Amino acid sequence: MTKHPVDQVPPVRQLTALGLQHVLAMYAGAVAVPLIVGSAMKLSPADLAYLITADLLVCGVATLIQCVGFWRFGVRLPIMQGCTFAAVSPMVLIGTTGGGLPAIYGSVIVAGLAIMLLAPVFGRLLRFFPPLVTGTVILVIGVSLLPVAGNWVAGGAGSADFGAPRNIALAAFVLVVVLGVQRFAPAFLSRIAVLVGILVGLAVAVPFGFTDFGGVGDADWAGISTPFHFGAPVFEFSAIVSMLVVALVTMTETTGDLIAVGEMTDRRVEPRSLSDGLRADGLSTVLGGVFNTFPYTAYAQNVGLVGMTRVRSRWVVAAAGGILVLLGLLPKLGAVVAAIPAPVLGGAGLVMFGTVAASGVRTLAQVDFRGNNNLTVVAVSVAVGVLPVGVPTIYGKFPDWFQTVMNSGISAGCLTAIVLNLLFNHLPAKGGSVAPDPDGLAGGGVEEGVEEPREEPV
Repeated sequence: MTKHPVDQVPPVRQLTALGLQHVLAMYAGAVAVPLIVGSAMKLSPADLAYLITADLLVCGVATLIQCVGFWRFGVRLPIMQGCTFAAVSPMVLIGTTGGGLPAIYGSVIVAGLAIMLLAPVFGRLLRFFPPLVTGTVILVIGVSLLPVAGNWVAGGAGSADFGAPRNIALAAFVLVVVLGVQRFAPAFLSRIAVLVGILVGLAVAVPFGFTDFGGVGDADWAGISTPFHFGAPVFEFSAIVSMLVVALVTMTETTGDLIAVGEMTDRRVEPRSLSDGLRADGLSTVLGGVFNTFPYTAYAQNVGLVGMTRVRSRWVVAAAGGILVLLGLLPKLGAVVAAIPAPVLGGAGLVMFGTVAASGVRTLAQVDFRGNNNLTVVAVSVAVGVLPVGVPTIYGKFPDWFQTVMNSGISAGCLTAIVLNLLFNHLPAKGGSVAPDPDGLAGGGVEEGVEEPREEPV
């Protein structure tokens, strides 16, 4: 019996190159969270470096748990794990108002345990994600990521030469290389178009003075993160409550990402596998609290890479997890990767993140928009999801818990799509009640094509 493409193992040479491509796609996002939190807490350079290597190590372990899996942990799909940005604001608040890192880690451990307990509940919610909702969520994920790529293209947020024409020219050059390789190169090279684009971009960036390898000399050759390096965890009630809100947001985001990868790999995510994926998130988050790092979630950046390269093997991403573990144990290697200029990543990011949005459009193509309110569901959900992306300070005067939920365009758009789908397609029609649908929800009789199984291969 032929193995599903998700379970096939490519040759070692391809495995390494494809895995490295996934690492480069998510590296900047992975190290951004410890950098932001550590800088806000005014940690020393040595402590900052420790946070980053600890993060890379647990990123790798979390990715292996998610892709390879054991017992009821891991969705066993090509999913990269990384620190969630949804937790940044609450963690900065906890860390700078007296609690410090021990209070952050106490709340992270509790949040991870809560995610593991809630995973089966979320698994049963999968019926609320027909193609109308999943397509909208995948579209919002892609659009939400584009400003990240835009910041990289311009030189990286906060850089002295942000928006300089030479930065944008370098990003455009990388974009052209990626597209050229994908279109004209042999099959294997076209699958690693992003890696080729980044390496060629780096080769051009060095002579033009874009790179700074100063941090490589300062980095240690070897280092390992020991449990509770910054002290025993402290369990503060207010910190735990704010991190539990983050847990719900990351579970919503991860659900969207897992469904998106299920679409792209032609292995539909079922309630049981969704629970397993979320349970792996929870375990990784607990490990984060123990090994001096932060909450973990599926990384949408790499969802785009799966769609773009059409490489569906989970073992490719498991190889990426192994590379991350190496980077976490060998800080000097991590410093080399960190020296890649932001515009180089930006050129590649435009293709990857755009691919996520385009995959959402393709999923929505399965939905019937005639004679119903499905267009309204998509329109309002995308609008609500993009709002905090376009106007980041829009909810600045709202309570912290509200900001945590709504400042994430992904969770805001996802919640809106679920609620509007129920409102327009599952509540009784105006003329009276209707028969329940096969899922046991009251149906409005107007969602033709919305509950069709997602069978189109990617």
